[in-house]
Amino acid sequence: MNRFQHKAVLVTGGNSGIGLATAQAFSKEGARVVITGRDQKTLDEAKKSLGESAMALQNDAGDLAAAKALAEVISNANIKLDAIFINAGVAKFASLEDADEGLWDMTFNTNIKGAYFTIQALLPYLNKGAAIILNGSINAHIGMPNSSIYAASKAALISLAKTLSAELVGRGIRINVVSPGPVVTPLYGKLGIPAEQLDAVASSIEAQVPLKRFGTPEEVASAVTYLASTDAAFIVGTELIVDGGMSQL
Repeated sequence: MNRFQHKAVLVTGGNSGIGLATAQAFSKEGARVVITGRDQKTLDEAKKSLGESAMALQNDAGDLAAAKALAEVISNANIKLDAIFINAGVAKFASLEDADEGLWDMTFNTNIKGAYFTIQALLPYLNKGAAIILNGSINAHIGMPNSSIYAASKAALISLAKTLSAELVGRGIRINVVSPGPVVTPLYGKLGIPAEQLDAVASSIEAQVPLKRFGTPEEVASAVTYLASTDAAFIVGTELIVDGGMSQL
């Protein structure tokens, strides 16, 4: 398929995990891909798999000045975007007793504040009929212990899909959410869980998934590219859960 031939897409946090898999999926279907991330080395490596026209931009999703700088680069490159995947995020777990204001601010600055103002900054550079996909999480629904700050940030992001859809649908812009369950990505190892406990935690999580495994970044990418395509032209303000049935069964 070449659903994105002659189209341009932007993926925040596109240098690893779900973001990179999604950027590669867009590229394979003909899109010109722009990815962002904080680490220049992984950005450079990711760019090699995205074709000659790809752009890899160092950008901090939690920095409002960076959102404006990103929009300026898109403007200067004369790019009009057909899809945006707001994927960059942080996930650090802590109990109510151990959580502090620093964790709250870091999580909300990246996962919700950064997402909101990135969309605002890029809005003038969206084509009519463009799609915006937000990376949510089933943690917004399942009440997992120690995930309260992260889950709250993702619940806020899911709410944005509805409120901003109502605001932007008149411009022909669709906004939807993909909410993954447990997925094998580099982020999984950054949850703040001690390394010696990771295997036990992974086994516990797998036992809760009806399919008895973690998902893959490519499986989430398939959901994102579907929502970004014209195949999903009648889908607006919706959350697509990709979790092997974990939150549903």
